Amino acid sequence: MINLFVLQNGRLSQEQVEDRNELLQHVNPIWIDVIDPEEEELIWIKEAFGVLLPELDDLGDLEASARYFEADDGHMHIRTDFLLDEEETSRNVRVAFVMTKQVLFSIHDEDLPVFRLVRLRARLRPGSVSNAKDVLLDLYSTDAEYSADALEEVYENLEQAGKRVLSDDISDKDAAEVLETIAKEEDTNGRIRRNVMDTRRALSFLMRSKLLSDEQQEEARQILRDIDSLENHTAFLFDKINFLMDATVGFINLNQSKIIKIFSVVSVALMPPTLLASIWGMNFQHMPELTETWGYPVAILSMVISAIIPLSFFRHKGWLG
Repeated sequence: MINLFVLQNGRLSQEQVEDRNELLQHVNPIWIDVIDPEEEELIWIKEAFGVLLPELDDLGDLEASARYFEADDGHMHIRTDFLLDEEETSRNVRVAFVMTKQVLFSIHDEDLPVFRLVRLRARLRPGSVSNAKDVLLDLYSTDAEYSADALEEVYENLEQAGKRVLSDDISDKDAAEVLETIAKEEDTNGRIRRNVMDTRRALSFLMRSKLLSDEQQEEARQILRDIDSLENHTAFLFDKINFLMDATVGFINLNQSKIIKIFSVVSVALMPPTLLASIWGMNFQHMPELTETWGYPVAILSMVISAIIPLSFFRHKGWLG
């Protein structure tokens, strides 16, 4: 799918291109967004603009040091990861940018919330973008905002998990659910950190390449300051996640210790009557329980008393609480 954007009265106007002729009719777009394209659509773009876009299968083949480069034809190539935060899981989606003097090309395998938000804002706010480089900076700025929103959701989920961990009574089932939540939020936090780090590298490359105007350089520096604050938040969240993880595992160990404690108390309490029963059972000469009416009740009573004495001692020491 090819989405073509042109400036009309200071706003981005979007048009979905369905065939080659529609693409050839537009001579002044500033942004062409290609989503999960077919091979013939890439050929259309090459014929219309002379730009060879990379295939989706090749987006992850570049080394990290080669993700920002200028090709022999003078076009600027940038590979950037964008965050996709979904309800079930979060992941980073690779996007390839190719920038010519007038047009920004972007290619990715699925539509992203950041791109949808940029398209919406550009239609509603006249003058927000004026050229292809403004569109690229707006994408990075919106990506930082999207990452901040994702961090706020991580904060809320960890706060709920913390309340459950620090409650008066937490069962093993509750602890398992908390651990699952913590693991999920840790993964999301790590992906956010990776995403903002990748955005920082891309902005640094653009600033070093001297392609940006003075106003755009200042906007890029402002985005970098926003990213700095996000990195501080992700570092804090890693510490919070580690604390909740240790606390949850500690409560699980405590619950297990309570179970082991019960078996220890029972085994110690039954040790005296077991000893009496063993001694009594080895006596073959004097067996009053066979000749006297009081013999068997006294044997049972002595074993019960021998079990009550250690239990009373444990209760006095507070070991049964």
